[in-house]
Amino acid sequence: MKRPIGAIIVVSLLAAMAACSNSEQVAEKKEEAKPLEPRSGREAFQSMYVSARGWQHDATPLQLKSIPLSGVAAEPGKSGAWQAIFVSPAAGRARTYTWCAIELEGNLHKGVFAGPDESWSGPSGDSQPFPAIALKVDSDEALKTAIARSEDYVKKHPNTPVIFLLEQTRRFPDLAWRVLWGESISTSDYSVFVDATTGDVLAREKG
Repeated sequence: MKRPIGAIIVVSLLAAMAACSNSEQVAEKKEEAKPLEPRSGREAFQSMYVSARGWQHDATPLQLKSIPLSGVAAEPGKSGAWQAIFVSPAAGRARTYTWCAIELEGNLHKGVFAGPDESWSGPSGDSQPFPAIALKVDSDEALKTAIARSEDYVKKHPNTPVIFLLEQTRRFPDLAWRVLWGESISTSDYSVFVDATTGDVLAREKG
């Protein structure tokens, strides 16, 4: 028994739609699996800051630092993952956000991810909340400045990884990048402090 032409057309259209849908799903999965490009500190910060403002209208940054990743090739002044701490003075709350180029086990997820909401009673250490507008010098610019003042060290340690830490402390009048050479902040044997507002070198420190 022959099918009506109309029925054949409908079946063909449904099959074509199903094929397109499957192709789109495959494309979406490939896009999800593709890692994001490493970002500079300010680029990652801006993404996390938007999310933090959605959490609390007065969300204010307290700290920003890079997270070394073995699965993402780092570019000068950029990192495959960043972590930022934001606080809400009005609500007395704090929240840690991360931006990551890839999906990993644990607390690192691709894109921006918000950690748990925690209580905050004000600065307990040397770090102070800082206005987002103070971040004018990006991490890649801070790295160039730090390298220019550290030629001897860089020549002797060409393969040492670099970590970035952004904080406002009592030590310096402005927000500052700390550019560290080493596997971690605690084990670093050399660092350069760069003013995140003016770009000036504030200090060099060994150990």
